[in-house]
Amino acid sequence: MTRLTRRSFVSTLVGTAGLAAVDPVLVLAKTADGFFDLTAKQSAIHLVGKDGPSSTLWAYNNTSPGPQIRVRQGERVRVRFHNNLTEATSIHWHGIRIDNAMDGVSGLTQEPVQPGDSFDYDFVVPDAGTYWYHAHNKSWNQVARGLYGSLIVEEPAEVFDRDHDLTLVLDDWRLQQDGTFDTASLGSMMDWSHGGRVGNWPTTNGERLPNFVLRTGEAYRLRLINAANARIFEIDPNRFNARILAWDGQAVPLPHKLPYQPLLLGPAQRVDLLVIPKKPGEFALEEISGPKPWPTAVFRVIAGNSGTAQETPILPVNSLPDPDLDKSITVPLKMTGGAMRRMGPTTYKGQPLDGENYQRTRQFWAFNGVANLGEDPLFRAQIGQTMQVEISNATAFPHAMHVHGHHFRVVARDGNKINDGSPWRDTVMVGAEQSVTIAFVADNPGKWLLHCHMLEHAAAGMNTWFEVA
Repeated sequence: MTRLTRRSFVSTLVGTAGLAAVDPVLVLAKTADGFFDLTAKQSAIHLVGKDGPSSTLWAYNNTSPGPQIRVRQGERVRVRFHNNLTEATSIHWHGIRIDNAMDGVSGLTQEPVQPGDSFDYDFVVPDAGTYWYHAHNKSWNQVARGLYGSLIVEEPAEVFDRDHDLTLVLDDWRLQQDGTFDTASLGSMMDWSHGGRVGNWPTTNGERLPNFVLRTGEAYRLRLINAANARIFEIDPNRFNARILAWDGQAVPLPHKLPYQPLLLGPAQRVDLLVIPKKPGEFALEEISGPKPWPTAVFRVIAGNSGTAQETPILPVNSLPDPDLDKSITVPLKMTGGAMRRMGPTTYKGQPLDGENYQRTRQFWAFNGVANLGEDPLFRAQIGQTMQVEISNATAFPHAMHVHGHHFRVVARDGNKINDGSPWRDTVMVGAEQSVTIAFVADNPGKWLLHCHMLEHAAAGMNTWFEVA
């Protein structure tokens, strides 16, 4: 196979732009006893097309992304998970305000599921929206190998039918020159101490360039999920007149155009877009960070019945408790470490790190001078207490900060207060040398993880936890 370069990749994509529409997801069916049956196992998957070489990946039910789990708001979700891998694993249900025992964090909320064992996840989904599930034991390794899938929670009353509700799971794979998955580079210290594992072969729903057929005058919901280990996808919805419907699963009151560009979709973040094509033609969802755009999906628009859709569908807003900043407790979280000599004094498992210990332990990052989960939580909160976390990034790299079990609002950036009601998020991008303050009501009891979702950064120290009593 020829060398994988940006030029050859784009050339390959352009040659496929005339294909027919594809079904983006395989919806997981319930078994007779009401459980979704989900199995993690080694699977042979073609990443560069059916005629290309297959890669040995880890996948749920032999597909990556795994089968979509689709339920209605307020429903009970029961998943019988089987681990047929050679190492322990667990499943985290990302973005769900879930019962703590079902959050799926190995070593904090549950013991990892050992090879050959099973575990029953059983929880209620309180909020409609776009969510996803992924492995949460050695995530830097297991997610990179393909262990993730989408979890869609539909509104109580249908807003978009299945033909107009499209899920696009974005990822980037690191491939060797023969087109197979680069297993040898997993765990690279360069990735762990720099920007994380970034690939050279982006896919959408596991394909290099899926095509979708849309009809003029009809409203479509595009659910974008960034499942990559570390890549920040830069896109511009304004290029195809899209409007924002939701962030991280939480609907905005009214669809609106993005007032800036590009949209930075960090690892684990989601955005729902509203698209109503006006005329036949073709457009692409493009990653625009480089000198030339990389198309990640192509949409072919054909003539339709303009009277079949509402002009502007409105999503119902989920009911979340708004933080009371006047009665809040503020906690600092300073990020240090990584390359560029930004480490500073650091302890790991109660012992100070210095010199060769950084490479020996592979702990290159820290929160408040502590690498990885410390004995003590970042904070303890009473039920109903508003918490503000002042996140300051003293590193040379951006970080995608994810809070488990809660959604939050960004209330300040670089010391400037945000007073216009920022959208609810569960993951926020914090740029190099930037500060962000988030606020939320600690209303979900248990021990919760707070970490960077650049998965190599989390493994190398960017993990902490808090407790809601």
